[in-house]
Amino acid sequence: MAAITASMVKDLRERTGLGMMDCKKALVESDGDAELAIENLRKSSGMKAAKKAGRTAADGLIGQKIDADYAAIVEINCETDFAGRDDNFVNFVSTVTEQIFASKETNVEKLLADGLEKTREALVQKIGENVSIRRAAILEGNVTSYSHNGKIGVIVALDGGNEELGRDIAMHIAAANPQYVNGTDVPQDIVAKEKDIYVAQAAESGKPAEIIEKMVGGRIRKFLAEISLVDQPFVKDSDVKIGTLLKKNNATVTAFVRYEVGEGIEVEEVDFASEVAQQLGDGKS
Repeated sequence: MAAITASMVKDLRERTGLGMMDCKKALVESDGDAELAIENLRKSSGMKAAKKAGRTAADGLIGQKIDADYAAIVEINCETDFAGRDDNFVNFVSTVTEQIFASKETNVEKLLADGLEKTREALVQKIGENVSIRRAAILEGNVTSYSHNGKIGVIVALDGGNEELGRDIAMHIAAANPQYVNGTDVPQDIVAKEKDIYVAQAAESGKPAEIIEKMVGGRIRKFLAEISLVDQPFVKDSDVKIGTLLKKNNATVTAFVRYEVGEGIEVEEVDFASEVAQQLGDGKS
């Protein structure tokens, strides 16, 4: 049995919004597995999806470059916003973006091996913070891009339409963060997992099986609509769905990439006052 610490309970409480004792019990039952605890809590309490573990605190910039028939996008991280605005860091992002665009290489290890590692190490020495190339992608075809303050970047490929439509779609993706183009693109294991949770929640209502089936079916449709681009209301006109907008312009989205700085990165939260006190205590004779 894994030891359940106060920190683990605190983290789960922050992610779920549930009471301390509920979180502790869930962690005990899951043997300390936070993700399993969340899944079980959703089944038993009807809780909505929890926040990602930890606060997203990684900083940096999204680099982008686009041409007539393809586009490149890359996320490069540093530790603080201050370093992210440093000219040396900004120039490094530009250099990496240009190399990805020219070579169409998106494998980070290969990019570093091709000369960027020495440049990265020199930058680390200069700005005094760790710097990493996190991920990169290339899209080919009729591509449009959008950047929000260098912190969110989108490249989207359309079949049909025009540049204005492409920019509107890219801006929508930046704001609404869809996960897939169509509901049919969502992997079946993800759908099945959500269905299991909804079934467990609905079963507690005591309603007949056929009613539960209808309830679950409705929730699944809503879930798919929320994460699918074509089913989302357009951010510039909530009365129009993206699918309708595309159809009106004889266009389809063939692919998109959305990067947000620090998205999903778990960063250890440090209580600096306690850390300093601990260090002072350790130094006592």
